[in-house]
Amino acid sequence: MTDADRTSAQAAASQAAQAKASQAVWAPLATPTFRMLWLIWMAANTCMWMNDVAAAWLMTSLTTSPVLVALVQSASTLPVFLLGLPSGALADILDRRRYFIVTQFWVAAVAVVLCLAVLSGYMTPYLLLGLTFANGIGLAMRWPVFSALIPELVSRQQLPSAMALNGVAMNASRITGPLLAGAIIASLGSAWVFVLNAVLSVVSALVLIRWKRQHADSPLGRERLPSAMRVGVQFVRESPRIRAVILRTICFFFQSTAVMALLPLTAQRLHVGSESGAGTFTLLLASMGAGAIIGATLLPRLRQALPRERLVFTGICVQAVATVGVALAPHLAVAVAGMLLAGMALIATANTLGVAAQMALPNWVRARGMSIYQMSIMGGTAIGAALWGQVASVTSVQTSLITAAICGVISMALVQRLSSDRQMEEDLSPSKAFKAPTATMAPEAGRVVVTIEYIIHPGRTEEFRRLMQESRRSRMRQGALGWSLLHSMSQPEHFVEQIIDESWTEHLRRFDRVTASDVALRDRKLSFHVGDSPPLVTRYFADTP
Repeated sequence: MTDADRTSAQAAASQAAQAKASQAVWAPLATPTFRMLWLIWMAANTCMWMNDVAAAWLMTSLTTSPVLVALVQSASTLPVFLLGLPSGALADILDRRRYFIVTQFWVAAVAVVLCLAVLSGYMTPYLLLGLTFANGIGLAMRWPVFSALIPELVSRQQLPSAMALNGVAMNASRITGPLLAGAIIASLGSAWVFVLNAVLSVVSALVLIRWKRQHADSPLGRERLPSAMRVGVQFVRESPRIRAVILRTICFFFQSTAVMALLPLTAQRLHVGSESGAGTFTLLLASMGAGAIIGATLLPRLRQALPRERLVFTGICVQAVATVGVALAPHLAVAVAGMLLAGMALIATANTLGVAAQMALPNWVRARGMSIYQMSIMGGTAIGAALWGQVASVTSVQTSLITAAICGVISMALVQRLSSDRQMEEDLSPSKAFKAPTATMAPEAGRVVVTIEYIIHPGRTEEFRRLMQESRRSRMRQGALGWSLLHSMSQPEHFVEQIIDESWTEHLRRFDRVTASDVALRDRKLSFHVGDSPPLVTRYFADTP
């Protein structure tokens, strides 16, 4: 084969690989259930954008305060920060299909109240913020359950593509939602935007009612909500991988929200003619959505070209450049280009972070983990929107946007340096290698204490201590209430691992949460044990005063 033939073959192979990667983005839509849920997600996000656009524009007619205008974004997203954890816990405990249905009816009810308030003339800036917050409660309930359902419907290999498609739905709705809202506001008024939201939400709920998903109840019964929330927080706190994702997420959305929160004021600055800036506002939002859709088609190539951390840092740098471009845009065309670029950066970075979060969570805690991840998104967004709105009121919109861009790049550089997630991927597939114990006497109420006695060669004690810190993280991620490692004063080779569980039932739950990674960790601990028999395991009921 000649060099020319070799070059031609390599080019053809490269083109085939690129075409395959492009097709892979759309592959999950071949699954009927995923396609149905994806369309519902598209409708739900269209409703969200229509509500946000109508509320933001309605606020500009009620007040000229930049702070109140920016607080519309905070009111919309803050409920996810405040209620995300209980919502995620409920999504792990309850039938996820029924829970999803309830969220749709909630959003429809809030939309009806918004419509009535506008038509009756009783709408005020603070009532609008309150009702926007109530609509955000529906969003807080909806996000964790939808995120937890995705891995049930697609394979692990298709998960990045499925999440990219969710980003496409989110950002396609960024186009259709504002366009619909803008057209309705211009022709009929804001009240009718809320009417359409109610109709779409009810239709989505009726489609979900027809879905015949089988919900398997645990033989141990439902977890109690406080305990489920505690376990969710513990898992995230004890998982270096998910903690690193959350820090990057807060940093990115704290910066990127500036351009969105102040977009109504940017649109007013850039609009041409005597008409209001509603059309300009809609065009800028649609441009960002279009950029995100373009970015989604490029994601497979970007993931191949850049490692995860570099892709995230590149994303926030591009987002910063786009934000500065919108801030300094002398006319609308430049701002449109900036919003296109911002949309591409948003989908690439958010997808990378979202996939990393999904991969770091086993199924039993997925909704809780994703709710905390989403809390980090909305917390960063809500706090950022309030802060950059305040900066804009003290200085100017342009100064606020430029400051946000600079702060975002600097803070992400620090986070990347201080919190690395360059670790081996854990195998989080469920394992039945650990057999659940049976009690020889009736289980008592109160805590359960488990002790595991190891005999370790004195020359390997420090290495064993380090390994046992991994054991501590593993036990706490599974839901243990406490953990300690005891070292005998009279027998230096004698160690006792002590685990405390909230109850006998919660102790048994930990056996349902064992992963292949936990089994590998168990084998590493056993390799240190030099006793003639396996480590002695003893279980006690703790007397409560």
